[in-house]
Amino acid sequence: MIQPELLAILACPETRQSFQLADEALLGSVNEKIAAGGVKNVGGADVTDALAAGLVREDGQVIYAIRDGIPVLLIDEGIRIGG
Repeated sequence: MIQPELLAILACPETRQSFQLADEALLGSVNEKIAAGGVKNVGGADVTDALAAGLVREDGQVIYAIRDGIPVLLIDEGIRIGG
């Protein structure tokens, strides 16, 4: 999905931390919460679409969706997943 070379140069637009691809377990957990409702992105908008893929920030606190093979790296589009 994301070439390793591209993943190596991508950085969080907020903190400049590196990313790793979200694994199936994390995607499943996030998608369960989205399906249950009440998930908001950093910008405060409701998240209603399940994630097919995502990039997790190095600290594990935020995930950014990958849509149609393109990472959506806008600060407001991140979804907080950590404490």
